[in-house]
Formats: sequence, structure tokens, C-alpha cells
Amino acid sequence: MFSTAAYEYLFARGLEILRAFGVTVFITVVGTAIGITICTLLAYPLSRKETPHRNLIMFLVFFTLLFHGGLVPSYLVWTQLFDIKNTIWALIFPGLLTNGFYIMLMRTFFQNTIPNDLIESARLDGASEYRILWSVVVPLSTPVLATIGLFTAIMYWNDWQNGMIYITNPKYFSIQNLLQRIMQDIQFININLGDKAGGAMQQMPSESVRMAIAVIGSLPILLAYPFFQKHFVKGIMIGAIKG
Repeated sequence: MFSTAAYEYLFARGLEILRAFGVTVFITVVGTAIGITICTLLAYPLSRKETPHRNLIMFLVFFTLLFHGGLVPSYLVWTQLFDIKNTIWALIFPGLLTNGFYIMLMRTFFQNTIPNDLIESARLDGASEYRILWSVVVPLSTPVLATIGLFTAIMYWNDWQNGMIYITNPKYFSIQNLLQRIMQDIQFININLGDKAGGAMQQMPSESVRMAIAVIGSLPILLAYPFFQKHFVKGIMIGAIKG
């Protein structure tokens, strides 16, 4: 039978959900913008043969894909050294800001797609490396930027782990964090208070709330995807076909 009880239950906490959506939109936009900028500034020098020690730097980037310091060292670094616990930056910096695979993907795009003659021509015209990057390379790199931007945005939107580790202040709960806590509250009530609550618990839409949470959490990304699809398809094919 069709019922909107699950959505009514969630939207009874409308102000919390709206605030969590605001936090999530902020960290997604800011984190994606900063992440793409850092990725571009590192990938472009690695794509140029004249960059000194680029093989060593590329090895260090690749090394991060194989090994990780672990949760405890990461927690100590971000909370003791950088002191970002219970701040909005705790949802942006740890673990999501840069990714070695994206740097390698962008470097490959720059090497295989941007003509070297075009870069040399810009140098002969007196353009600096920064001018070449932002005026020549970036405008020609829309597919890879859109692809990496979409992947990064999805990771930020779906992230709940950083919130569980670094955030205890409800003011900074992201939408995924808030929805997960709502689900945990329902499960706690079902497990510990189910017998005492009796008939009241039978009216709580626990399973349908789970489905409603999935819809609320994923709907914005599903709505945004069609606008990136054209560039996403081009970007994901990078390196698949050799010329």
C-alpha cells in the first residue's frame, strides 16, 4: 500500500535536514573546486618532460595508492596537529581532497591530448607556465576536469566516515551523516525498546525510512549527472584507444 509515512517522519526533522543539505552542498562545492585545482597544479608539471625529478614525484603519488598510514595516525594528525575536529574543514581535507589515481589520469590526458607544439607556440609568444596552464591547457581539458570533478563531488556527497570520526557537533553534520544517525536511532529503538514500546513500534516505518533515506541522499546527484554525462563519457575513455 502506498504511504508517505517515511518521508513524513524524516521531514518532521526538516530544519536539521535542510541544515545538513547546506553543509553537504558547501563541502561538495568547495572540496571539489580545491581538489581539482590541486590535482591540476600537480598533474600538469608531471606531464612535462622538462620537470626536474618528475619520476620521483610520480612514484610518491603512486605510492599513496598502495599504502596508507591508517586511521589512528590520520586522526592524530588532523586533530592534534591541524586541530580541525568539529570544524567544517574536517569534512573537506581528510582523505578526499586529492587522489593519486586522479592525478595520474589527468597527467595522462595532458600528455596524450594537449599538443606539445601548442605549448611551445605559447612559450614563443612569451606566455609563462601559469598562463599556458590556465589559458591553453585548462580550456582544452574539459572532459577530464568534468570527469574528475564528478567523481570528487560524488565522494564528498556520499561521505559519512569523516563526519563519524571528526564531527560531534550537530551543526556540522552532513546529510549522509545525519541520515545515518537517524537510521541508527531507529535501529536502537527497535533492538532495545521494541518490546516495551509495543504497538507504537509497529507504526514506525523503519524499512521504508531506510529506502526514503537512500532517495533523499542520492537524488541531487542523480539530477546533476545528466549535465556532466557528455564530458564524463569522453573523460572516462582517456587512454582506452591509442592513436
